[in-house]
Amino acid sequence: PVLPRLQALVDAFPEMDFDLAMALPCLTQRVDPMGEQFQAALKAAKLVGRSQPHLRLVDPARPDDVWEAPGDIPQEALGMADLAREGARQGVVISIENSGQPIRSMALLVRQVRSSLSEQESAFFGLCPDPTNQLGRFPDSDPLAELDDLPVEMIKIVHFKQARDGSPHPSVDTGDLDFEKMMRVLERKGYQGAAIMEIPPHQQVFENLSASYEYLGGLSAQD
Repeated sequence: PVLPRLQALVDAFPEMDFDLAMALPCLTQRVDPMGEQFQAALKAAKLVGRSQPHLRLVDPARPDDVWEAPGDIPQEALGMADLAREGARQGVVISIENSGQPIRSMALLVRQVRSSLSEQESAFFGLCPDPTNQLGRFPDSDPLAELDDLPVEMIKIVHFKQARDGSPHPSVDTGDLDFEKMMRVLERKGYQGAAIMEIPPHQQVFENLSASYEYLGGLSAQD
């Protein structure tokens, strides 16, 4: 992270909240929690997150096998415990994301990692679920049912993005994922955390973002 540029961005939008996402092979390789790269990421997360720093770690790898039991999880992924512990020590929430595993498998990993952490440390570690990604890779799965099965405190941030026939859709509205159902799931669970509005690049990206908020707001109003 180029800290001065991040600082300038945050200073330019004092009323906007930020979190930091970082592509890092943290599930397929061991990452040194005291190494320069991870320590820089924590410093940047605290800079942009102000009083509520949040570092989202995205491993871009797509494992061949789905983790269905604790024994399926590679030792490299269990090394997340060291990163979560260091994040907690510095007061930084860490959420993990990987498009190659379904939500239930990532929840299994979080539970295994938390088993080696203290209760206080565990509160700083959780998931960034992306139901649309799961639907794209596992079309016969039910990502919203798996989202519903998550303890609400395990969800640190959640993706909102849409696809139609498997292709990215420019706004969040009707399509492959049932957002009316997703909103009901999150509201029923009492989720009060952040949401990532993942809007694809487009000449009218800000109009598409506004339309997405309007659509989701309409779903809430129907309840």
